[in-house]
Formats: sequence, C-alpha cells, structure tokens
Amino acid sequence: MSHILSAVAWPYANGPRHIGHVAGFGVPSDVFSRYMRMAGHDVLMVSGTDEHGTPILVAADEEGVSARELADRNNRLIVDDLVALGLSYDLFTRTTAGNHYRVVQDMFRTVRDNGYMIEQVTRSAISPSTGRTLPDRYIEGTCPICGADGARGDQCDSCGNQLDPTDLINPRSRINGETPEFVESNHWFLDLPALADALGEWLDEREASGTWRPNVIRFSKNILEEIRPRAMTRDIDWGIPIPGWEDQPTKRLYVWFDAVIGYLSASIEWARRSGDPEAWRQWWSDPEALSYYFMGKDNIVFHSQIWPAELLGYNGQGSKGGEPGEMGVLNLPTEVVSSEFLTMEGKKFSSSHGIVIYVRDFLARYQADALRYFISAAGPETADADFTWAEFVRRTNGELVAGWGNLVNRTASMIHKRFGEIPQPEELEEIDRLLLDSVEAGFSAVGDLIRHHRQKAALAEAMRLVGEANKYVADTEPFKLKSEEQLPRLATILHTLAQVIADLNLMLAPFLPHAANDVNLVLGGEGTVAPMPRVEIVPELDPEVLPEAFDGRSEYPIITGDYTTAPTWERHEVVVGTPIAKPKPVFVKLDEAIVEEELARYADSAPDDVTGA
Repeated sequence: MSHILSAVAWPYANGPRHIGHVAGFGVPSDVFSRYMRMAGHDVLMVSGTDEHGTPILVAADEEGVSARELADRNNRLIVDDLVALGLSYDLFTRTTAGNHYRVVQDMFRTVRDNGYMIEQVTRSAISPSTGRTLPDRYIEGTCPICGADGARGDQCDSCGNQLDPTDLINPRSRINGETPEFVESNHWFLDLPALADALGEWLDEREASGTWRPNVIRFSKNILEEIRPRAMTRDIDWGIPIPGWEDQPTKRLYVWFDAVIGYLSASIEWARRSGDPEAWRQWWSDPEALSYYFMGKDNIVFHSQIWPAELLGYNGQGSKGGEPGEMGVLNLPTEVVSSEFLTMEGKKFSSSHGIVIYVRDFLARYQADALRYFISAAGPETADADFTWAEFVRRTNGELVAGWGNLVNRTASMIHKRFGEIPQPEELEEIDRLLLDSVEAGFSAVGDLIRHHRQKAALAEAMRLVGEANKYVADTEPFKLKSEEQLPRLATILHTLAQVIADLNLMLAPFLPHAANDVNLVLGGEGTVAPMPRVEIVPELDPEVLPEAFDGRSEYPIITGDYTTAPTWERHEVVVGTPIAKPKPVFVKLDEAIVEEELARYADSAPDDVTGA
C-alpha cells in the first residue's frame, strides 16, 4: 500500500465552473482517486476554491459587491456543483481559510530566509481608469518572440515562452482594452535561477521515470531554458499579507504563489480536522509517498516550475543552500497530469461570448454520469477534444443506455421474472468460463491503465467487456430457455451474467459512481459501492490570522467524505439467493431533439456578434 496524494487544481472563484474546467481537473482526478482507493492505497484528495487576485475584484466591482461576498457566493456554488458531480474530495476547502494564510506565510518566510526571495524594483501594469494593478494574465498583446497576437503577460501559448507584461508589443487590458501604464514598484521575486539546477535535476529524474505525458515533460523542460526571477508579490489589497511588509497594506502575495501552496495547506487542514494534526506528513514527508497533480495544460508552468521551486526553496535545496522550515523537507510532485483543452461545438469556451455550459446547468438537465462518461471516453486527455451535443447524445444512447444499461436491465429482468433471486448455477460450460475469465482479467487491465493515467483506454477496455457480455447473451439466448428441463441451464447463464455485471460495475465505478450504486441496488446490494462526497459546514480554525475583511466569518462549507467503504478492486462473488426486484432503467435515454434544442439555447445565450458560432 502506498500513500497517494491527489492534488487537484483549484477552481477560480470569480464565477461558476463550466464543463471544460471539470474535464481538466475534476473527472480525471476523481477516476484516479476512486480506483487507487479500491486498489488498496491510502489516498488523500485535496483542493479548494482559489479566491484571491484581481479577477475577483473585477468581477465584484461589476456586480457591486465586496470581494468577500463574491468569493463566498461562488465558493458555495462550486462546492455544490462538484458534490453533484460526485468528486470524492477528502477535503475541498478555500484559499481564504485562516489555515491557508498561516501555511502560506510560513512558507514565504522560510523561502525568503533561505535566500530564494530577492527584492527588486519592477514595472507594474496599472489600469489608468481604476488605478488598480492588472495581473499578468489580464494583459495581452503581440509576442516579442514569435509574433503571435493574443499573447498574455505571463506566457505565450503559441510558442510556450514565459513573458512579462513589459515584454509585450502593443499591450492592452483584457478587461476594457485600454493601454496599461507601467509604474515602478518594489516587490519580492522568487529567485528561479538559483533553483534552476535543482529543478533541472528533478525534471531529468521525472523524464527518466517515463511516466509523464510527453507534452508535459517537453513543455516543462523548455520553459527551464530561459528561466529568470519571477515576481511573487503584487500591488493589490485583496490577498494574503506579506510577512515583513505588514506596513504596506496595498501589497499582497501573488495569487499563484499562494494558490499552489493550497495542496499543502489543505492537507494540513484535513489532518487538523481529522483529530491527528500530524497525519498530513504521511503524504508530504515520507519519500515513498506519491503525489499526482491534475490540471489543464494552461497551468503546467505553475506546477512543474513555480511550485517545485517554492518547495526546493523551502527545503533549502537550491544553489544557495538553506534549512527546511518547521514543516521539514517536503516532497516534490511525482507527476504533473495535465489534460489538453475541451472546446464546445468547435469553439473555445468563453463565458463572455456565451460559449459555455456551466456544470450546474448541465446537471439540472442530464445525469452526472452521462457527463462523466463523455469526459472519460472523449475528453482532452492528451489532445484537445470537442464537446458536441450530437456526440453527447450518441454516446449516452448508444453506449451507456444500449450497451451497459441494457445489459443490466435485461439480466435483472430475467432473473426477477424466472427466479426472483440470483439462482444457483449448475456446471459451467466453456462459453461461461471464457466470459468469466475474460471479465475477471479486466480488473488488471483496466486498473493498470487508470494507474498510468490512460483513462480513455481504461474505459474503452471496460466497455469492450460489456460488449463481450452482450454477445454472450446473444449467443446463449437465455430468453428462449422456457421449459422446466431448461431451467438449470438458464440458472447457470443468469448467474454468470449476474457475476459479470457485478465485476463490470466495480470496474466502471470510478468512472460512473452514481450508476455504480444504482446497478448495485439492481443486483440486490445496498447501493454503497461508490461512496459519495458530502458538504459540511465547519468552524474557521485560525480566525486570528485573517485580515479585517473577514471579521465575523466563523465557518464555511467544505467537501469531505468517508470513502473507506468502497469494495476492493477484484471479483466479489455474488451471493446465491439474493432477491432481485423488477429493475428500473439506470440511464435515461435522450431524445435526439435535444441536439437542436441545446444548440438553440446556446445561440440565444450568445451575444449578437457570436450567435451561431
């Protein structure tokens, strides 16, 4: 058994999340975590809402509310959406928690005291109309390296190079199009060049392991070639106060400095709430522990460079040496598991242009597992993928309903009608043994693919076995065995099918947890094979470290759950005599008319200039 940290990207709390977001961080991390628990590993899955930075202030201003009010509201919306999707977090918290402030400030002090924070005068981008600092990602222009337009102030997606806003040709604000003013300001910079050798050695080790996706390791090593100090503070009053600069209330730690520390702070918060405050060390201090970071490809740089550099600086493992802080030497990521982008009907998701399907809107009309299935089967695992309503309907009806759902329903119907319970089999024939052996071998094949983050292939293999089971029904024709003398053979076939469905249900449980519980109920179980997350309102642990903006907040919602009841990843023999009731369909068949209905809804929600895009 290993200790496995599932570190899931923190959704930004400037608004509700759309299905493109959960395709990158949500569903892949949950499939992996659910499988690893069933395989016997001790999994800690953590994340939370990322609530600092200028975009929160911009969105709050637009709505005429405070940043805290906006963050509180969107935090709860996101929490409810992720629970409805069935994401099995051990702790989903928030970056405005006092525990997070305390851990971030501790890490900053140690990195600074070890010499890896250097003070420099820089030119900050200011909005002329508001006087507010513009974050790097809110400035765009022409890339000075490759000439591509639309490069951001932190990175050019076309050539992959890191940039500063001052590098851009013809920079402009993405908020209102105005040209930013650049003013001199004093800031702390993470001394990445002093950590470059250690980062390079770590990436070489990761490349040698052969486990990272090629695009991720290639991009990570490329950005190391022109490494330079990176500003870790900003001119802004919404964020975590900077230790030592308490007399400068308009300066705060950069949102991306604090957000990645959330994986550590959430682990510590989970431990504190578990009753064993030191329990987090099993995932962070044990060199044998493994950690997997799940996100979209636009966040690779922060997880394969900034966060490892922060950890190395904290550990005192860069060229300047140093001593670890009170938390001790902390583990660097085992693997950065980055997905590509999901588009919608051929267009990039854009809330402002109406090219968007919010998770809550989707789940209000369709089953959560139908979305999880589409993302797992056709999502952006290693290449950009496109969500279309036609393909969603096709996969739901043709694969979930006609393939898996139909197998479950007709088997349970025959057992209910002919026996009323799982029957006692007679001697197996070769066709029975071949199917049982083939399906049992699927535990190894499907599990190995999930473990190596090849979830598309894993789901395809499980569904191939569903196809084998359906072929077995067609070949054995149990529906034709109606005479008394044929009952023993019918009992054997239906027992075989019950066992196969129970096996396949466990293999599909990481992908389809809601359906897994429903199928388990159909087979006479208690419907608890895939433990579900829940929302809890918990007390603030460290209110004394929060700024004045949070005076009076004593509690907040988290996602947590008890996932220890999940069955082990192996065959569990079905019990002869288990009553089987008349089944209800597990999956809802979709009317093909919804394709046009959804396209029309999408067109109606888009501004005139992009209608029908």
